[in-house]
Amino acid sequence: MRPLKYLTYEVMQLVQISNSSGSLFLTRSMSTNSKPILYSYWSSSCAWRVRIALAIKKIEYEIKPTSLLRTVSGHAYTDEYRKVNPLQKVPSLKIDGLTLCDSVAIMHYLEETRPQPALLPLKPANRAKVREIVELICSGIQPLQNIPVQELVGKDQGLKWAQHWITHGFKGMEQVISQSAGKFCVGDELTMADLCLVPQVRNAIRFKVDLGPYPNIVRLNQELQLLNAFKTTHPSTQPDCPPEFRNK
Repeated sequence: MRPLKYLTYEVMQLVQISNSSGSLFLTRSMSTNSKPILYSYWSSSCAWRVRIALAIKKIEYEIKPTSLLRTVSGHAYTDEYRKVNPLQKVPSLKIDGLTLCDSVAIMHYLEETRPQPALLPLKPANRAKVREIVELICSGIQPLQNIPVQELVGKDQGLKWAQHWITHGFKGMEQVISQSAGKFCVGDELTMADLCLVPQVRNAIRFKVDLGPYPNIVRLNQELQLLNAFKTTHPSTQPDCPPEFRNK
């Protein structure tokens, strides 16, 4: 059973106590009949994190493919999409009357409003370790090798640049995970850390990074990809995945 301090917020998400004209009444805080809408790009590791979280929590949603390539129709660099996401990135998630534009913020919102199955451990120390791994990936590795950075660095130096920063990040992450991992990144509970790890390993493979020095990362990646939530949301299964990459 979850401790009372964790249940308090969950209860508040179910009802709001409102006072109007002196009368007390209850309203559902997440009243909406429409499915959430996920703006996603098939190859985006950030979008994949969110797709995995939605799958684990069994949240049905509508997907709107939003390309990060200007040469593809339906790309993110339009005035219309800027109204959804001011930074014109993916993912964006419309849910509960909100529009959220960052993968980590989205995962935390889903965890706080739909806490089961949980993606954060109960123990504060383990929660902190999960957040540490999430930030190592989402702040320290992935942003340094994404498409806008690649465009700025230039085609000739892009691969070398990405390899440098992924290798640098994986060296540190391997050390952290070697001390925290059990079946998953932090002990034996599936968490947000795992949801961020697998997409980043795919990035490393895409940029031809040698994974030999990172046995813990490799083991976890292999085992996590056997889980249904990772398989069904894989980039190769997405509606905007190019035919040459489908089911690979």
